[in-house]
Amino acid sequence: MAKKGKSGRKPSAAFMRPMTPSAALSEVIGSKAVPRTEVTKKLWAYIKKNKLQDQKNKRMIKADEALRPVFGGKAQVNMFEMTKLVSKHLKA
Repeated sequence: MAKKGKSGRKPSAAFMRPMTPSAALSEVIGSKAVPRTEVTKKLWAYIKKNKLQDQKNKRMIKADEALRPVFGGKAQVNMFEMTKLVSKHLKA
C-alpha cells in the first residue's frame, strides 16, 4: 500500500464564506464582508494594538468603548466567550 503524501487540509466552506459585520462590530474591524477567520484575525490585531488583553490572565479580554457593544455591555470576557459573542454580530 502506497503511503500518501501529507494532504493539505481544506478550510471548511462555512468558515470561508464572507460574513457581514454588524454596525457595532464594524467599528472595530471595518464594514467590509470578510470570512469568519479574517474577523478573528482583525479582532485580535485590534486587541493587541490597544493592549486590551489582561496582563495577569491572558485569556481575559478587556472591553474598550468600541468593544463593549460587541461584548453585550460586559467590561471583560474570556477569549472563548468572545468568539460566541462576536458570532452574534455576523450575518451571512
